[in-house]
Amino acid sequence: MKQLLKQLQTDYPSLKFVAHDTFSWSPSQQIVYYVADLSEVRGAWSLLHEVGHALLGHTDFTNDFDLLQMEVAAWTKAVELGKHYGVNIDDDHVQDCLDTYRDWLHQRSTCPTCGAVSLQQDSRTYRCHNCSEAWQVAQNRHCRPYRMKSKQKQPV
Repeated sequence: MKQLLKQLQTDYPSLKFVAHDTFSWSPSQQIVYYVADLSEVRGAWSLLHEVGHALLGHTDFTNDFDLLQMEVAAWTKAVELGKHYGVNIDDDHVQDCLDTYRDWLHQRSTCPTCGAVSLQQDSRTYRCHNCSEAWQVAQNRHCRPYRMKSKQKQPV
């Protein structure tokens, strides 16, 4: 991964690369955070994924589905970059990573009253097309997908 990191730093001088405890992309600071002590293969895959976010200009998302689309696009870009740098990204790994977002989205979009999968109304609110229940979800994508019914304000 060290050789790949060095090449990325050379090829993308506008990006900063900073060792951290997690992989992430900070659009406001133009920093790709990476875990230096991860396994060579998976570390390289994650590093290319975060560079993918950077190169695609990902900044923020307006709804949950936008986030999923950004993740798919970043992995697609990572696979493309991997081919350029001689890193073969395992498709099962990509799908496993995307499954975490798909599962998160499914949990958030499932009506707490009737169980129907529903549509997001705004950044924090879903409304069921089946029973008309509305519920709030946490804004932070890293937290557990709590759902709170809008009418009763009781956690479900």
